[in-house]
Order: sequence, then C-alpha cells, then structure tokens
Amino acid sequence: MTASSSTRDQIAELTRQIDQQSEPFRQIVTQINQVLVGQEQLVHRMLVGLLAGGHLLIEGVPGLAKTTAVSSLAKAIHTDFQRLQFTPDLLPADLIGTLVYRPQDQTFVVQKGPIFSNLILADEINRAPAKVQSALLEAMQERQVTIGTETFPLAQPFLVMATQNPIEQEGTYQLPEAQTDRFMLKVIVDYPSRDEELLILQRMSKTSPTFDIQAVTSPEEIMAARRLIDEVYVDEKVQHYVVDLVMATRTPEAYGLQLGELIQFGGSPRATINLTLAAKANAFLAGRGYVTPQDVRELALDVLRHRVMVTYEAEAEDRTSASIVSEILNHIPMP
Repeated sequence: MTASSSTRDQIAELTRQIDQQSEPFRQIVTQINQVLVGQEQLVHRMLVGLLAGGHLLIEGVPGLAKTTAVSSLAKAIHTDFQRLQFTPDLLPADLIGTLVYRPQDQTFVVQKGPIFSNLILADEINRAPAKVQSALLEAMQERQVTIGTETFPLAQPFLVMATQNPIEQEGTYQLPEAQTDRFMLKVIVDYPSRDEELLILQRMSKTSPTFDIQAVTSPEEIMAARRLIDEVYVDEKVQHYVVDLVMATRTPEAYGLQLGELIQFGGSPRATINLTLAAKANAFLAGRGYVTPQDVRELALDVLRHRVMVTYEAEAEDRTSASIVSEILNHIPMP
C-alpha cells in the first residue's frame, strides 16, 4: 500500500473500528448457516449488497433455498421482509400501492404496497410485464415511490433480491439490459454437492422443520456500518485496477485482448462505482479498513457478468459474458 504515515495511522484506526462493528455481520452468517447448507457465496453476496446499498439479481433453478436465504437474513437483522411472486397479471399498484376511495368522507387515502419493507424478494421477476419491472426498478434506483401526487421515501436499509428461473422461458419477459444494470450483483446459484445434499436431507426432511435464528444486528447498525464503509481506503493502484477491468470490457484491444468481435456493449460507469463499493463492503466483512486487489477480483465477475452484452458471433462460438469477463480477469494483472 502506497500510503503516507498519517494515512496508515488513519487506516489502522479505521481497521480497529471495523473489526468491532463487522462482528455482528459475521454472526449473521453463523445464524443463517443453521438453516442453509452450501450457499456460502449467496449469503456473502447478500451481505455485500446489504452493506454496499446495492441489489442482487439471483439466477438459479427452483428449490435452491433462495427464499429461505432472504427470510433468514431478515430474521437475523430483526427487520421486515416481503416475498413478491411476480406473475404476468401483476400490476404496478400490487407492488407500490394505490389510492383507495373512502366514501364516508369522500377522500382518497394511500394504501401502501409490499414494496415498503426493508428486504424484498422479487420471485421470478422476468414473469412480470415491463410496467411492473419498471415500478420495482425505479424504487430500487430512487429509493422512493410516488403514489398519486405524493412521494414516499423507502425505509433504509432497502435490499431487493430478484430471482430469475433459467429453465423456463415460456411466459417470461426478458429484463432489458438497461434495467439489469441497476443490480449491483448477479449471482448464479448452483446445485449443492453430494455431501451438502446429504446434510440438507438430514436437516430438512421433517414435516415442519423449525430453526431458532437470533437477531444479531439492527437496521441502525447497518446504516452505521455503511458510514464506516464509505471511509474504507482504496489505494490509487487498486482504483486503476478497477478502471482497467471495466475499460477492458469496452475497448479490449487496448489491453491486448482479441475480444472486440464478441462484445457488443461493455460495463458502464455504474459498474466501476459498484465494483468499488462491493470491494469496500468485502473489506469490511473481512475486518479491514482498506481494499486489496483480491477484494476487487473476488467480486468482479458478479458485478460485470450482467453488464457485458455479447454479440451474435460470441453466441455462435458458445461464449458467454461470464467467460469473457473471466478471460479479462485472467489477462489483466493484479497490482
């Protein structure tokens, strides 16, 4: 780290504070692991999103405990949780709320929708029409909802975990690229290993499995943690590394990569911001007051995979955005 003596002292003090304030978030993992088996990466990315103020797009087949994961997270931080099943007949009012007429006094009153919660699980977001997707994504971006002529701020922290089912495309509405860019992370949830599957069988094969998840933190502590994350030190070399990774998705030839014919669009400046924020949150969870290049590399694939649009040539060669991002990560050296 190329930091001055005073900066190093500040980082040491910040690390001491972070080591104390990050402990409840490590306890959250312990609490959730009482229920979940083999989803360490999903739990970690949920905490990164929660701490960095970003949202998650989760892709995985049904039955991989996505709903259980977010409901367990809500219990561990003692906050509100809403699960929304997106369907083709869903209306924006079903999500954000509407005005209800009261004939007794001839006035309209606001009936708030389920979006007014701290944690939202938007199940199968690609099954809802564009208007509903836009209503959700506007709330995610602006952190507020307009009903009639009134605007209502959403409670903080506010985390949306939207799921997509990759195996059924009938009756779905593809999320536009501009909308998927609103998600900080796209996480792929895979099947558990054989040993994990056996543990799931032993733990969950009951008619009514019950687990005692203790609340170990609060929304107020999360907001305090975010203020500390804003102070996490990012060295200039690490900043250049972040910028190079994102720029390589736009102009790969400038970095000696022959990927120009495979990439239609690269990551936007939002990718640069989100990758830095996610790396800061990762450092916080590790109890550090500074970001390492490994923090960036660990989260780069989940930040960039849904922001790199491939061409028809790439599809013809069975190249995915994930494989292209992985090639960029392997090519650009860490500082």
